[in-house]
Amino acid sequence: TSASTKRPVFDKPETTGSYWGDVKEAVSVNDLSRIGEMPCTRTSLLNGIAAGAGVGVVRGLSAGPFVASNWAVGTFMLISIGTWTICQRNRNEERKRIQTVIEEMPRRYAVKKEGE
Repeated sequence: TSASTKRPVFDKPETTGSYWGDVKEAVSVNDLSRIGEMPCTRTSLLNGIAAGAGVGVVRGLSAGPFVASNWAVGTFMLISIGTWTICQRNRNEERKRIQTVIEEMPRRYAVKKEGE
């Protein structure tokens, strides 16, 4: 494969030596307040909430609340992760198409000399 299709390699972040300390440093409360700004996250969570609520209500009609809540949470997780993954894949494909257009643009408008 060519170098342009490879993912960039990032340096490993510095760690504190404590697993929970690293998790606390990596994930902050500020991230949750900006969740709507993260690509694909808002729509994926809304899809998961709607699907989970729907399946939970339908399942609750024929089963107990514990079973219905398990189905609701499971559906929420499955739909949220699935739609987020699909959205990220679509964004990456579009990014590649845009990069291809940017690389091809100079060649498209290049002026050919008379001898060529």
